[in-house]
Amino acid sequence: MSAMGDLLAHAAQTAALEQVTGRLHWDQETMMPKGAAAQRAEEIAAMEGVLHARRTDPALGELLETAQAETDFEASSLRLISRSYQRATKIPARLAAELARTASLAHGVWAKARAEDDVAGFLPVLEQLITLRREEAACLSGETRGAALYDALLNDYEPEMRASEIAALFDAMRPRLVALRAAILEKPMPAAISGDFDEAAQLALTREIALAFGYDLDKGRIDLAVHPFSSGSGSDSRITTRVARDDPFNALYSTIHEVGHACYEQNINPLYHLTALGQGASMGVHESQSRIYENQLGRSLPFVTWLYGQMQTAFGGLSTDSPAALYAAINRVAKGYIRTEADEVQYNLHIMLRFDLEQALISGDLAVGDLEGAWNDRFMADFGFAVDRPSHGVLQDVHWSAGLFGYFPTYALGNVYAGCLMQALRADVLNLDAALAQGNPRPATDWLRERLQRHGSLKPPRQTIEDAIGGPVSPEPLLRYLEEKFGALYGL
Repeated sequence: MSAMGDLLAHAAQTAALEQVTGRLHWDQETMMPKGAAAQRAEEIAAMEGVLHARRTDPALGELLETAQAETDFEASSLRLISRSYQRATKIPARLAAELARTASLAHGVWAKARAEDDVAGFLPVLEQLITLRREEAACLSGETRGAALYDALLNDYEPEMRASEIAALFDAMRPRLVALRAAILEKPMPAAISGDFDEAAQLALTREIALAFGYDLDKGRIDLAVHPFSSGSGSDSRITTRVARDDPFNALYSTIHEVGHACYEQNINPLYHLTALGQGASMGVHESQSRIYENQLGRSLPFVTWLYGQMQTAFGGLSTDSPAALYAAINRVAKGYIRTEADEVQYNLHIMLRFDLEQALISGDLAVGDLEGAWNDRFMADFGFAVDRPSHGVLQDVHWSAGLFGYFPTYALGNVYAGCLMQALRADVLNLDAALAQGNPRPATDWLRERLQRHGSLKPPRQTIEDAIGGPVSPEPLLRYLEEKFGALYGL
């Protein structure tokens, strides 16, 4: 076999083992007995040790030096495997295993602290994670302080992106988002939906909607978790959702969001499965798929018109008397604490808060012991009301308990990408609204599959988006979409 053949075979086995590790994480959040947390941490640490050894194997370095790419697939594989090798060889095996072990243990600590609103119970393990991630960032960047540390962590989720670019993007978006929110909150608020919504009926409807968006349940499954997420790739792409009896939108839109992630994975060219190309190009690109499925498609008036009939059937009637009233209820802009439940206008403001706080944590400008106070002060400044309890504030997200520093800004970047994609999609798919009104998002999801999803990681993230939309990325399409949609809803 050639050097390239050997390189691809090594990468395929590594990718398979990474999927096994992912399944351990999935089980931990869905089905694992509570008492198994310590053992699971050791299992995950052991798997990370095996993976780290494979990623840093000197033989892999030799293959990278001698392999010659003859196709686009091979050239992209060489680029991605080389990037992974360069990263992995900078991280000591001890640190890789300790990060995996601590993050696994921290998840259970966070879940308990969140349930009990016990910030003090979570902070010690959070401090351990931040110390480990700083050490990792220093290994990657060669620096011990400054912006380079956060950039090194951000690069894991959005390659070739810098925090300064994200900050400039947020600075451009914030004034228009704040002005739009202020104008909306001066208007009468639409009525919310009310009632007691049977959990089994909610789950049956989420399954129907997942299928409508193209999710292949022969290659996936829907389970319950505290924090909805997607997991896996290719022919095993799973999602979770959550159910609240007084809020059916929680389950419905969490499901659509995660289906966007899972469909991206399912629609990648099958030839790329278990290769370096067999996953989304970046977390920002990934988030563009979940957000466009959830918001521009799932919260649109045509789709909600169809959903109105489905919800009436599922729940034996609704407190709203028309599709227009349901559309207004689904798109209410209201005061709230929870990022995952935030409306489209305020969602990015939640991300900006987290982005600034986690940069300060990594740089050392913010002590872990001061995090809750800093969160509450910033929330009051940004949203105009006080956090009432930690589970609605600093404990609400799972990400920091998993050590995912640098992840949050990709959510807002995904919204920007989604705005660009929707503008291009509408220009190409002329019958879109008619299809959505029939509960059929497939003209849109087929367009996304062909333009973006099937390519996986064949191209770098920015190129993936720019090739799909036929031009440069800009926040303007997203901001214009929000201003037009909510301007019409609230008579601005």
